Amino acid sequence: MSGEPYRELAYDGIEVPFFTKLYKNTIVCYSWSKSLSLSGERIGYVLIPSEIDDYRLIFDAAGIATRILGFVNAPSLIQKIAARCINEMTDVAAYDDNRKLLYRCLTDCGFEPVFPQGAFYMWVKVPGCDKEFATAAKKYNILLVPGTSFACPGYVRIAYCVSKKTIENSMPAFRALALELGIRNEG
Repeated sequence: MSGEPYRELAYDGIEVPFFTKLYKNTIVCYSWSKSLSLSGERIGYVLIPSEIDDYRLIFDAAGIATRILGFVNAPSLIQKIAARCINEMTDVAAYDDNRKLLYRCLTDCGFEPVFPQGAFYMWVKVPGCDKEFATAAKKYNILLVPGTSFACPGYVRIAYCVSKKTIENSMPAFRALALELGIRNEG
């Protein structure tokens, strides 16, 4: 199973291969909510190649699952919007600018971010418990997701699919958080 909603959101010339070409019996899940910057809108597809083992069984099970779980079907208006925008692409340059700006801000504050090669999230290594770190960040109106939510304790995830101004305005808050946690000195 390959989840590929971020495949077009890659930086620095990286191209994400189609896994169906690399591995037998691969099912692909895709979402335009990321590639068209429609975050929050759950619209996409599941690709079940007819060549995979037990194709008919898997295909039928997926069809039944979408009927039973009514919430997984996008509203008709969003389906029409996606159909009209299907050949459009997200401005990856804007995400790239945000990625670089946030990385500089966090490293300048003394944090240890991982420089991402795709998507619009940045992982940051944190001292101590990631849940406690995320709670401390809330005092500064910084919303983070603890890494334990993704089986990655000791890290937090920050989304940078926001305006550049939002990232610029967050810099004093990150500096204050770093000071509070002893990551950065005032000088």
